[in-house]
Amino acid sequence: MTQRRSVALGSFDGLHRGHRAVLDLALSFEKDGFEPCALVFDEHPLKVVGAGAPPELMTPHARDEMLESLGITVKKISFGRIADMSAEQFVNDILIGELNAGAVCCGYNYRFAKSAAADSRDLEELCRARGILCAVAERTDYNGAAISSTRIRNALAEGNIEDANAMLGREFSYKFTVVSGDRRGRLIGAPTINQHFPEGFIVPKFGVYASAVPIDGELHAAVTNIGRRPSFTCDDLRSETCITDFSGDLYGADPVVEFHAYLSPSKKFDTLDELRACIDHAAQRAQEYFAE
Repeated sequence: MTQRRSVALGSFDGLHRGHRAVLDLALSFEKDGFEPCALVFDEHPLKVVGAGAPPELMTPHARDEMLESLGITVKKISFGRIADMSAEQFVNDILIGELNAGAVCCGYNYRFAKSAAADSRDLEELCRARGILCAVAERTDYNGAAISSTRIRNALAEGNIEDANAMLGREFSYKFTVVSGDRRGRLIGAPTINQHFPEGFIVPKFGVYASAVPIDGELHAAVTNIGRRPSFTCDDLRSETCITDFSGDLYGADPVVEFHAYLSPSKKFDTLDELRACIDHAAQRAQEYFAE
């Protein structure tokens, strides 16, 4: 017989502290013999309906990796399959029929079914009538307002890394493949790793950040510039990270870059010496930040 599951429901865009409250509820049912799982969409619902999806706070692969690291099985479904379902159909066909749910967990503001007509209270009633446990996570606040993916996106767009990290419950980060640059950094003694943002991924405010890069189990202080490199003619958007105490070759690798603080806007420099001096100053500020 298929093991019964505790199913976490939600968008899980960014896996912020509000999402973690729902996931913690799903994990709490392990003591009852239920396998924790999260039902996620293979594409954002707004993208499916043609309304335009908001920028991703993490790639689907990174989301799935984090869920699995928490001990939560990932179950994917197409939004198109359930978009026109009634609340009863969703519970009967998906939660019970496909996922064998013994418990269902969601957030206080969860909505589902056709036209998002049903909410968490409807879910509780439907589950109760079918002998399924249902747990609803209370609102998780930060600075007096509910944590949401939208608030985190706004914080990143404004360079408010500390606020974004507080709402995420961890450092905002990404893990993209290092691509070959023009190697100007090596000419001035500040080799950098260049990473491009995939389509649909959020781009934080342009500027210079105190960052960190974990390599082989050790966290290295770094400085990251996000922008279009105003000092050079190349206009492509990228992330450039100078790891202050590392000189190895990371081309082709996909290191994680964690963001800790916004240091300054991007500037245009007339000479490489001016750029080198700015990088040195930013690196010193980043090291001071971590020392504190």
